[in-house]
Amino acid sequence: MPRKMLIVLSEYGYWGEELLGPLVAFDRQGYESVFITPTGKRAPALPPSLDPGYIDPPLGRSVTTPEVAVAAKELDQSSRLDNPMNLSEWVPDRPYFSEPDHLRKIEAYYRELAALDDDIAQYDALTIVGGSGPIVDLANNGRLHELILAFIRADKPILAECYGVACLAFARDWEDRASIIWGKHVTGHCKEYDYKDGTGFVGVDFNMGPPPYPLEYILRDATGPDGAYHGNVGKETSVIVDYPFVTARSTPDSFLSGEKLVEVLESGLRRYGW
Repeated sequence: MPRKMLIVLSEYGYWGEELLGPLVAFDRQGYESVFITPTGKRAPALPPSLDPGYIDPPLGRSVTTPEVAVAAKELDQSSRLDNPMNLSEWVPDRPYFSEPDHLRKIEAYYRELAALDDDIAQYDALTIVGGSGPIVDLANNGRLHELILAFIRADKPILAECYGVACLAFARDWEDRASIIWGKHVTGHCKEYDYKDGTGFVGVDFNMGPPPYPLEYILRDATGPDGAYHGNVGKETSVIVDYPFVTARSTPDSFLSGEKLVEVLESGLRRYGW
């Protein structure tokens, strides 16, 4: 049986190369890839990510080659991303403490949640694709947090790219609320590469302006004194493997991060990039 990969996409837009890179690596290995979005809507590619002429303001240059732009556009226009799984129908939503009959509802919540451990047995790894969209509907998505925690309990690897890494910082057990990346080494979108305006949402109806939080600062705090955030500013790539996590800084790291996840699965890679 081929390995099966679960790939999370934002309904507010993914960066073309940040899906293409891992997917190329998975396809090359003959893996089966299954896509999932927060409410089952088809995820769109962010228009700038399909335009090789788009100049990224923080870097002052294009971050998309003509070849990648063509391949990412073909993927976005294909039927492959149609009919993704619906996260909201799979993972329950934790009830408010203020809701009537809270005790019965929280008991039901945990009963439903227990099935998640069995459900994910069919998957070998989880991938959270980056771009600006994850800021909106993935970073603080409680259902996604529970899915991440299930993969951790099962000792299965998780790849997160760019702003998708925020999901790792915020996915915490409800009881101790300790960071799951405490003591780990990670990378993610660095402060130097953050945009000042809504450039990440150019060409879409939704535009939230600049990122509402500096991901680098969150990751530095979440990893604690025994872990570390690695920005690798100025270096072409920044991919960190600290099992079970594979983290990628931004667009240029997409293909490498997919290759490293394959190495984790096929060769037992447990540390890379630091």
